[in-house]
Amino acid sequence: MMQPARHFPLKIEQLKSVLFDLTTNSYFATNRSALLEAFVSQLKQFLCADGVGFYSYNKCKGSYYLQNSSFNNEEKVSQTIPIEAYEAFTSDVSNQSEVVYAGEGLLPELSSYQTVILQFDNSDMDEYKDLLFFFYDNELDIKKFNNLLLEVKEECMKLFEYVKRNHAFHKDEERYEQLYRVTAKFHSSMNIKDVLREIIHTLEKVYPSFENYLLMSQDTEELGDLPVKGLQYDGSTISHSATQAYLTGHVQFEDRLLEDRSVLYAPLKGKQGIYGVLQVMAPNAIMFTKQEVDFVELLANTAGNALENAQLYQQSKQLIDDLRLINKTSHRLNSNLRLFDTVQFMKEQIVNSFGAQEVGFFMFPNGDEAQLLEGSTSFFKTPAARVILHSLVERIRENKDSLFISDLENDDLVSCRPYRSLLVVPMVQSGELKGGIIAFHKHPYFFTFEKFKLLESLVHHSTLAFVNSMLREKLEEMVITDYLTKLYSRNFLDDYIQKAMDTDHQGTFLLIDIDNFKLINDTFGHQVGDEIIIQVAELIRSNIRKDDIASRWGGEELAVYLPLLSLEEGIDVAKRLVKSVPEDTEPKITISCGVAYWSRKRKDSVKSLFNRADEALYEAKRTGKNKVIIHKTNL
Repeated sequence: MMQPARHFPLKIEQLKSVLFDLTTNSYFATNRSALLEAFVSQLKQFLCADGVGFYSYNKCKGSYYLQNSSFNNEEKVSQTIPIEAYEAFTSDVSNQSEVVYAGEGLLPELSSYQTVILQFDNSDMDEYKDLLFFFYDNELDIKKFNNLLLEVKEECMKLFEYVKRNHAFHKDEERYEQLYRVTAKFHSSMNIKDVLREIIHTLEKVYPSFENYLLMSQDTEELGDLPVKGLQYDGSTISHSATQAYLTGHVQFEDRLLEDRSVLYAPLKGKQGIYGVLQVMAPNAIMFTKQEVDFVELLANTAGNALENAQLYQQSKQLIDDLRLINKTSHRLNSNLRLFDTVQFMKEQIVNSFGAQEVGFFMFPNGDEAQLLEGSTSFFKTPAARVILHSLVERIRENKDSLFISDLENDDLVSCRPYRSLLVVPMVQSGELKGGIIAFHKHPYFFTFEKFKLLESLVHHSTLAFVNSMLREKLEEMVITDYLTKLYSRNFLDDYIQKAMDTDHQGTFLLIDIDNFKLINDTFGHQVGDEIIIQVAELIRSNIRKDDIASRWGGEELAVYLPLLSLEEGIDVAKRLVKSVPEDTEPKITISCGVAYWSRKRKDSVKSLFNRADEALYEAKRTGKNKVIIHKTNL
């Protein structure tokens, strides 16, 4: 193992020159690892050592960690030396400036070598406590070169101090250049994703060996490819230190012995709150320097303010959009829409602005019973939806409060597969429940709380429009509807037939009179007389088509207009009515019916059509009643 001859230099000047060249080389000025490698190689050559190892002390781990080594025979050297092991071999050395000569045991794998240790304890930079190990074969008396080794130590200390200061200077310069750049970037962007991406990019550039994550307190689904984790508080996935950083607003540290790494948690802190935590992990159990901690903390604070500004900007933008939606909706609904049009417009807004897949509307037109409004999505017309609607209406009726259920699977009272998210907002006016709006989505937690509050505001501003639309249609119905029979009024019938004569090619008109009605009133009283009129009206309604128009003509006279029906078809309807009335009334009565018909083949008018039907009715009553008579012009 021993080389035949070793010639140590008699003067230190040669080493000084070598070290000076290293410190003035521009390549090494910014490349600390390359400088360290060259330094170890030069020392090994200068001191004719079989091997050299350079160790740095990690205060957090309480051990020395190998930074660089060089051996003639490719020997394997320990990566770590526990502080206890080192102190055991140096306990008899009172003056740490001395050269330490270690015996066997400190590095068992190199027990065949003499070990010489130079310790560099820089008090002004206490994060560094470096050791230089020189290894020689046992046949060389290295102790006679003690003075030379002390001189080497002195020169090395000068180099270390220069390197550390120079490295710190360049690191600071790089850090603050990056900080300036990222601050400018933050101020030019109001996009949260851009801000977060810039944090990670800056850390990767300044500390390429560090591993970084963003622990965010809010929704992270839209952050895509960024290294983001949700910040949880139950301790299941996120460490206690991360939670403490978020809750206290102070930097926290964590020592992960099993993973052999140190972790720093810096809160992303703005003026109004904390928006997450920046997690920085240093490999190989490297302890964070004060400069690194200060930089990460400053970066996190700068990012926190940028996040806050971006969130405030997006919130204000969202608020403007919400106000526009409310204003647009209020303006549109205040334009006297029909109830169906009101429902259609609101459904479109809720689908487009809230992403709802099913939207239902219900109101209480007659007091207690909820009525599903036309225009609700198709789901609400299914039997299952009717059961759910009844359950939701009862819950709303109890307290008149909105329902916001993020996941229906966790709700014991409502089950509505395949839908998971639910919003129900009641329409309340002057303290009275008028109806409500229901929105479903198949994904759980789909509707945000902000969307829920927006829907509440939207419903609040639209309730009056719904109520007015329903009241307007009720009023219109009252104007065109007979209050007793609920058939159309005489005026409505007149207008309808006039329009039909302008657009259709034919139609049949029936004029009906209840036989012996005065005798019924005299015998049974006027209340029974009214009941008889109602019964006949119901029979007429059940014997005609949906598009046919039944009307109360006046007193005990009723009328039916059959649009587009031929005379023969109209006569069949009339005969069916005359036949069914005595069978289905109580007390039993009969009716007489006059029939008139018009077509474009001859010039006609509404007044003439009415007169012909009246003449035919008069003839039916004159000739025995309980019959159908067709006007002679139509025979």
